[in-house]
Amino acid sequence: MNNTIKQTILNKEEEMIAFRRDLHMHPELQWQEFRTTDQVAKELDKLGIPYRRTNPTGLIADLKGGKPGKTVALRADMDALPVQELNQDLSYKSTENGKMHACGHDSHTSMLLTAAKALVEVKDELAGTVRFIFQPSEENAEGAKEMVAQGAMEGVDHVFGIHIWSQTPSGKISCVVGSSFASADIIEIDFKGQGGHGAMPHDTIDAAIIASSFVMNLQAIVSRETNPLDPVVVTIGKMEVGTRFNVIAENAHLEGTLRCFNNKTRAKVAKSIEQYAKKTAAIYGGTAEMVYKQGTQPVINDEKSALLVQKTITESFGEDALYFEPPTTGGEDFSYFQDEASGSFALVGSGNPAKDTEWAHHHGRFNIDESAMKNGAELYAQFAYNYLNQDEF
Repeated sequence: MNNTIKQTILNKEEEMIAFRRDLHMHPELQWQEFRTTDQVAKELDKLGIPYRRTNPTGLIADLKGGKPGKTVALRADMDALPVQELNQDLSYKSTENGKMHACGHDSHTSMLLTAAKALVEVKDELAGTVRFIFQPSEENAEGAKEMVAQGAMEGVDHVFGIHIWSQTPSGKISCVVGSSFASADIIEIDFKGQGGHGAMPHDTIDAAIIASSFVMNLQAIVSRETNPLDPVVVTIGKMEVGTRFNVIAENAHLEGTLRCFNNKTRAKVAKSIEQYAKKTAAIYGGTAEMVYKQGTQPVINDEKSALLVQKTITESFGEDALYFEPPTTGGEDFSYFQDEASGSFALVGSGNPAKDTEWAHHHGRFNIDESAMKNGAELYAQFAYNYLNQDEF
């Protein structure tokens, strides 16, 4: 543990919280984070850390240490969600109708910026370079891939990210070895039957019956075609069928998602979903077409990296701070950075019933325990310091 880093972050805590609150009041959706980008750029200018803007939003900044060495990247996402804020009593509630930081990305941005302020204080001790990636558009799983395309991971040896987490108790931090977040893919299926009068079903092929049968039978893929020790979630979340009460539907449109941790399982289940759709339609005399869109890859933490994070947690915050949050079938596009370099992803606990911060991510009541932010900022900085100044990698 570096005491200068810890003390700097403690000294900057109020400033960090104020910056987060400002972002919370002015949420910006994916690819619209222009004000957020400008606010971060102003702070980096004050610190004298060179950066370049990415298109259309986002920044990549490099802090070169006083000694030669590797490059470690630290990533924070910046985008908000199209969710109406329900926390009406907050002094810093969203000023944008129908938009809010319902996933904590405002805190991620502020924590990483504060980590940069701490690392500037010890830059002469750093054996290598710290790259700060302020990423747009995580919520639609496009930002990380685009940042990689624009050179965010060029020359990077290792990558580390953080997510504030309301399901983990405040004061606890988790970084498990192996599976952390699942892949998150989108399924779109169109069934076609033959419409007709509701009073004469014998002259029709009912797309509503086809779609309903498909949805009811779909879970057999999970229960009978996959290993029960290999988690898989298949959800149909949207179903549009028919046009009128007395017209038998000719078309049905379904949308859903597939989540898993194993890419072989992912491919197998995707194939099975399409087979179920086509064969179910054929039973009733209809047809089916599926469009499968890959979203995020699974986030799989590198063993050496996760163990170094765990060591950093215990050295900086004590043994009691280390927590092991089970893997989640939520998605995270941090996985695209891990395709380019080894790395890990940590969850910083923010759940605190006394402060009403246990609401689920993406809920209109979501908020964070701001006292946890100093832990996230310090973990960013201490991990970068430890990675660059050791020989295990």
